[in-house]
Amino acid sequence: METKEAFVEVPGGRVWSEVVGGGERTPLVVLHGGPGFPHDYVRSMEDLADERPVVFYDQLGCGRSDRPDDLGLWTVERAVAELAAVLAALRLNRIHLLGQSWGRMLDVEYALTQPGGIVSLILASPCISIPRWVEDADRFRSALPADVQEVLQRHEQSGLTSCPEYQAAMLVFYRRHVCRMDPWPMELERAYAGYGAAVYETMWGPSEFTVTGRLRGFDRSARLEEITVPSLFTCGRFDEATPEAVAWYQSLLPGAELAIFEQSAHLAHLEERDRYNQVVREFLSRVESR
Repeated sequence: METKEAFVEVPGGRVWSEVVGGGERTPLVVLHGGPGFPHDYVRSMEDLADERPVVFYDQLGCGRSDRPDDLGLWTVERAVAELAAVLAALRLNRIHLLGQSWGRMLDVEYALTQPGGIVSLILASPCISIPRWVEDADRFRSALPADVQEVLQRHEQSGLTSCPEYQAAMLVFYRRHVCRMDPWPMELERAYAGYGAAVYETMWGPSEFTVTGRLRGFDRSARLEEITVPSLFTCGRFDEATPEAVAWYQSLLPGAELAIFEQSAHLAHLEERDRYNQVVREFLSRVESR
């Protein structure tokens, strides 16, 4: 399949991008999560490139993109400006926009700037309200084995979250609510290999369930009604972005659709790859037929 790679100048450095496929149908731009986990783990969405261009890029600070040392770069505002720069450089004037995990915070924030050219939004396993995310994470965490909870608490209190013991305890949560596949797929392993720790820890914190970074006050739930394009929410039944939270977000965005993947956690696009891509494919076709 045809691919075209390019480096794009953005605020703070250069980011790597790739367009997979071609044709006349509206391109799908895929925003990866983290912040700081490169595009590799959402690469499965290139299956949709048989009908339209699918666009990936590694956000600044991870993957194949530049990794500047300035921690001041890791803000929502700069990430939105980066997305705008990528779209302009690739001459993407009309797009479907899919954000996974942190990427769905980014696509909501970008959409709220009312840039024009967005045909639809897909919000995959979204966290639109950090307070709601933390509430759900605390509930899941309290259901972990007592010894695992003790290790997590002890290391967080002492600030030693890089310790292998903490990482091992964290993995118990991840295997329940992030990815339930065993073993983890190579796409996810490659994303961890290209992980930008500085971005994740500065913006988010030491783990999925401990939000101490710059995003800790993020909440755009009250502004979802400002989004007027067709939108699809997706999540897994065991997702850290819980079906209840995602259904609440859906209720705040008029006319939005919701798909729940019963065998999945946070990475439904990998855990139920064929069905996930079919749901997205059908949504895009419905939008374009209107």
